[in-house]
Amino acid sequence: MKIQINIGSLFPILILYYGLINTSVAQNSKTDTIPQVDIGNYIRGITGIKEKAINDTSYKKSRGPFTTILPYPGYSSVSGFFFGVTNNISFYTLRTDSSKMSVILVSDQYSQNNQLVNVINSNIWTNDNKFNLIGDFSYSIFPTNTYGLGSTSLLTDATSIDYDHLRIDEAVMRKISNNFYIGGGYNLDYFWNIKELKDNENQITDLDQYGYSPKSTASGFTINAEYDNRLNSNNPENGSFVNLQIRDNTSILGSDNDWKSLVLDARHYFKLSDESDNVLAVWSYDWLTIDGTPPYLDLPSIGEDAYNNTARGYVQGRYRGLEFLYAEAEYRFRILNNGFLGGVAFGNASSFPEYPNHKFTNIDPAIGAGLRIKMNKKSNVNLCMDYAIGINGSKSFIFNLREVF
Repeated sequence: MKIQINIGSLFPILILYYGLINTSVAQNSKTDTIPQVDIGNYIRGITGIKEKAINDTSYKKSRGPFTTILPYPGYSSVSGFFFGVTNNISFYTLRTDSSKMSVILVSDQYSQNNQLVNVINSNIWTNDNKFNLIGDFSYSIFPTNTYGLGSTSLLTDATSIDYDHLRIDEAVMRKISNNFYIGGGYNLDYFWNIKELKDNENQITDLDQYGYSPKSTASGFTINAEYDNRLNSNNPENGSFVNLQIRDNTSILGSDNDWKSLVLDARHYFKLSDESDNVLAVWSYDWLTIDGTPPYLDLPSIGEDAYNNTARGYVQGRYRGLEFLYAEAEYRFRILNNGFLGGVAFGNASSFPEYPNHKFTNIDPAIGAGLRIKMNKKSNVNLCMDYAIGINGSKSFIFNLREVF
């Protein structure tokens, strides 16, 4: 889950420069011969508490759970001051050389603007990777802003909107062949207490033109196909991930109306050298309405993916439309050879069609950089702190307790 905070615009330049001048140090030696450390090593060094001795054999057989808890305060233009707690629980159902790590991410946040957000994301693998269970469960009370439809809206177009939201998404997929899975699931998005708050009652907004009611229900089954040869989704060093979901919302299951959507999520990780852990990661995320008319709050939107990570540099909900095309590339480099400190530089681009003509006429780019602090070396979980700059004055600082993608 991402949390956005405005800070000085020199941050990405300094981090990128520091990473570039130090990356060569990590590339000049075999990193696997250097003992790896995380924040726990430094805490134990300060407190004098000795680390429990674990030999290589018992460590490789350990199934976990490997738990990482992060409480944090912050500030964003959308939420005001807030306090949150994120818990990353990583484990193996069976530990072999080919076993994939299961991850449950629990996030809770309360803000000055009375926003309450509770999220549970899960990616669970059964024995021998036979089944993959992917879940996204959330409950939120979320007064925020909406900026209209398309890619050309301005920050000054914002109008206030308030709603409560319950999401229940679960998919179960079975292995068909090596790393390839097919299955299905169920998705529910229920919004209630929807209110648009205007400074001028005579103002006609995109929300008015599109249409909305005080509550909306989208309920439907999904068809899912997936390819995933990553062993650890917390921080992939190589491999690929492709997930296709077709969602069929129908009044038979309680939807307000019938409509269908498609989401194609594709990622690839290039390990640039055997001498280091430097990685070039690329991400494509396409979210399309393929039939019918979704409720306004169910439309594709920035920051509304399962982990709220698309389009760093823009606030959640900044752009919205019937379709969403997205691409991102990120260079991840090690700053310290012991793995405790790293950095990233990234760029992304988003596009939404203008309403109601469905024509893509604009691209909204963003660039940024960030630091990585190793929180748990057993599950390879990093604290990710990123600063990103978009266009038309958009900027944000983002926290994650795992890599963004």
